[in-house]
Amino acid sequence: MSPAASKLPDIRDIKPAVDLPDISFYIYWGLLAAVLAVFMGALVLLILRLRGMKRRNREKDYLEALHRVEWSDPKAAAYIVTRYGRLLATDDRRKELFSQLLPLLERYKYRKKVEKVDEETRRRFELYRKVCDESV
Repeated sequence: MSPAASKLPDIRDIKPAVDLPDISFYIYWGLLAAVLAVFMGALVLLILRLRGMKRRNREKDYLEALHRVEWSDPKAAAYIVTRYGRLLATDDRRKELFSQLLPLLERYKYRKKVEKVDEETRRRFELYRKVCDESV
């Protein structure tokens, strides 16, 4: 042996292994719970969406309200027609007809006493309602 090899320091013993906490079990179950939560949330949203498609169309409800208008009270009728007519005016044709009907209805709103509804207003309303019937 060489003289340099004899001068090496003595080998010390290796320290005992340190206990590390094993959290892989918790990570596994946490990821599994997160995936299940996302899956269940997507399932609930899908069910709500499918259920919502079966509900009645709102436009049909608005159209029914227009069919039930009673012209015996012109002021209330003008407000109802204005409200639901505006909600139904979604395409260009209905918007144009509603814009022609609206000034006629203004005469029956915002006043204490109003006269009976004239024929021009009723004709325009019936035309608007007929167009809405065809569209919805």
